[in-house]
Amino acid sequence: MIAFTAAETDAIALSVRVAAFAIVVALPFAVGVAYVLARWRFRGKILFDALVHLPLVLPPVLTGYALLVLFGRHGAIGERLEHWFGISVAFRWTGAVIAAAVMAFPLFVRSVRLSIEAIPRELDEIAASLGAPPWQRFWRVLLPLSLPGIAAGITLAFAKALGEFGATITFVSNIPGETQTISLAIQSLTQVPNGDAGIWRLAIVSVLLSLGALAASEWLTRRALRNRR
Repeated sequence: MIAFTAAETDAIALSVRVAAFAIVVALPFAVGVAYVLARWRFRGKILFDALVHLPLVLPPVLTGYALLVLFGRHGAIGERLEHWFGISVAFRWTGAVIAAAVMAFPLFVRSVRLSIEAIPRELDEIAASLGAPPWQRFWRVLLPLSLPGIAAGITLAFAKALGEFGATITFVSNIPGETQTISLAIQSLTQVPNGDAGIWRLAIVSVLLSLGALAASEWLTRRALRNRR
């Protein structure tokens, strides 16, 4: 039986919590942005699309620095959060959630967008001809039919959030018990003698969690496809 140290257990639990909360934070925004990109036509759409996918091409460290500038205690958003609501996210696990959500967001949007684009526009037109307003067409037609893409997006976003490193360490640092996720714990273990055993233990857990997410996504996708028929 594999025996984990207390620090490793904390890193595993924190990674799962951060990834799960990142999905919750990103989900409504990802679905909304995917819908806009898939169905709307407006001036500047190419630029908007590029901004949404910017975290994929920027160095993660730069994204983390941008988050620190925005959400730090003296940042444009962070200062107001702390002053108005007493909320501080820099160098906290909540900041790790924000970093993970931002880095996973483009993959989430892309999966949902492809699913929405695969839905024939004729269904929208039929629902509109029956008098359904736009919000009703979205909730009763597009959203249920796009569930396979949403399930795939959740999987990709969870896996990305689970393995996020660069933006997280730049934004919230590597604080054991507070911001040290599996990836950050592995990086710390590479700096100490005889850290190989801990690295392998955490690597096995990371692989198992990712495989579990993939299996759950496959099950959800198959179930959604069965319900669609």
